Amino acid sequence: MENLSSMKSTQIRVHNSGTENGRFLFGDNQGVNNPVLKNILSEGGDDFYNYLSWIGLSKDPNLMVLSSNHHYYYDHNDLLGIKTLVNIKKLNLVRHLESFLHILYRILPAKAYFVGCFRNCSQNAVSSRLKDTPGYINGIMNIFNAGNERSLTKRGVTKLLEEHRFKVIDITDINGLTYFWAQSTRRQGE
Repeated sequence: MENLSSMKSTQIRVHNSGTENGRFLFGDNQGVNNPVLKNILSEGGDDFYNYLSWIGLSKDPNLMVLSSNHHYYYDHNDLLGIKTLVNIKKLNLVRHLESFLHILYRILPAKAYFVGCFRNCSQNAVSSRLKDTPGYINGIMNIFNAGNERSLTKRGVTKLLEEHRFKVIDITDINGLTYFWAQSTRRQGE
C-alpha cells in the first residue's frame, strides 16, 4: 500500500488507497460543524475531506479553502495567518497553472501547506482503451480534450510543484483522483 520513492532527493509517500466502495472513510463526517470543512465536503466531496483528515490537517484552525465555484480575490494581508491552503479545483482545470503556483509561493506565509488534487492522466481509463488505436485518433481526442483539461501525471505535478518551491510531502490516489500535500519552502522574511 505504501511506496517510498525519491525524485530529485525529495521523499514522497505514494499511496494507492481508495476503493470503489469508499473504504477510505476515516471518520464520521456527518457531524461536521465547521463552515470551512462543510465547504470542502460540499465542493470537494467525501474523498477530499477524508484525505485532509488522514493527513491530519482537517482540524487546522488556520485552514483556508479556495472554492471551485466562487471566485474571490485575496491580497497578502488576507493570507498572513494561513497555515494550510486547500485548492478544491483540480489542477487540470487551472488555466494558468504555472502563474497560479508562482503567486501562491509568493503570497503564502513561510512553511505553509498547500493541498489539492488532479486527475492523473497516466491512469485515465479512456486513454488506456485508446492505447492500441491509430495515432491520428489519439491526436483528435487530444484536440477535443485540450480546451477542457490539462494532462497531468504524478511525476509532472511533483516536478511542477518543486519548480515553484513546494516540497511534496504526500501523493495519494483515491477513487480516480490524485490528492497531494505540499509545503512551501519559503523562509521567514523571504
